[in-house]
Amino acid sequence: MRGKIGLASIALFLLSVSLAQADPLQIRGAWVAPVANWFSMWLQKKDLAHHFGQSYTFEATHYAGTPPMITAIANNELEIGDLAYSTLPIAIANAGMEDVRVIADEFQDGVPGYRDDEYEVLAAGPIKRVEDLKGKIVATNAIGSGVDVAMRAMLRKHGLEANRDYTIVEAPFPAMKAMLAEKKVDLIPTVLPFALDPELKKIARPLFTVHDAIGVSQFIVWTARKPFIDAHRAALVDFLEDSMRIERWYLDPKNHDAAAQIASQLTKQPPERFGWLFTKTDYYRDPKMVPNLDALQKNVDMTKELGFVKASFDVKAHSDLSLIEEAAKRLQ
Repeated sequence: MRGKIGLASIALFLLSVSLAQADPLQIRGAWVAPVANWFSMWLQKKDLAHHFGQSYTFEATHYAGTPPMITAIANNELEIGDLAYSTLPIAIANAGMEDVRVIADEFQDGVPGYRDDEYEVLAAGPIKRVEDLKGKIVATNAIGSGVDVAMRAMLRKHGLEANRDYTIVEAPFPAMKAMLAEKKVDLIPTVLPFALDPELKKIARPLFTVHDAIGVSQFIVWTARKPFIDAHRAALVDFLEDSMRIERWYLDPKNHDAAAQIASQLTKQPPERFGWLFTKTDYYRDPKMVPNLDALQKNVDMTKELGFVKASFDVKAHSDLSLIEEAAKRLQ
């Protein structure tokens, strides 16, 4: 009898282990700007995610900017970091996370014929040239973010240095229009979808763009840590396959009106405001989710030159595109 009980206990233990191993992998992804970042819209089309709930589950988490994601990644609170070209080197070179890998494209700024983010001032205000920002207050969403570093690069080209010649304040993107209108700041970065707010257009005008500052940029990339990739490669490829299928649905012109309705629901704005969505008025997104690593290398080098990171590094050595390549093959 005792032997039978022992065998039964072992069987139950093995069954519990098997069930535990079969549990879907938890994947948490980050986003900053609604609609502009894929993860803000991903779950609205989870019906296209063939592997969702089987090999993995997915949760989208909002952050004010990409810099706070670094802490979340370090503390294992985030599996897919939606990092900017500026925060990627901060994570690797400054925070010592040498195992962070670029795995996919999110979007690129300044690609000819596509969206180029702007920095705006009051149309009727005194700022006419970049040099006029001396002694003024400029806004950023987060110190070290992509828009922050590009802004500093442009002002440096015109002889202006942060803290010495101008003051930087942090603010969430949705609050920036009011801060500019109330003259609490003199310059704001405008990213999609906030950049196309009709009320903002009435009071503001562009002073310069991200492309003016740094050229074409691999602005946002998806990243994951190598141990996580190695331990869960199959589930990650499933996730990227589903993500690519979802992205292609959004990018398909025949789905534009339906995508605008989703954007409307997420932002509480009329769908007619999203005529630009996933067109050439929007950011460039690679349909195979392949990042521009040459542009990213230049962006990382510039971030080091501006003093944000201790050293530059070989971007290709910190990338693993085999996952997205395998996912793309499945959809051919």
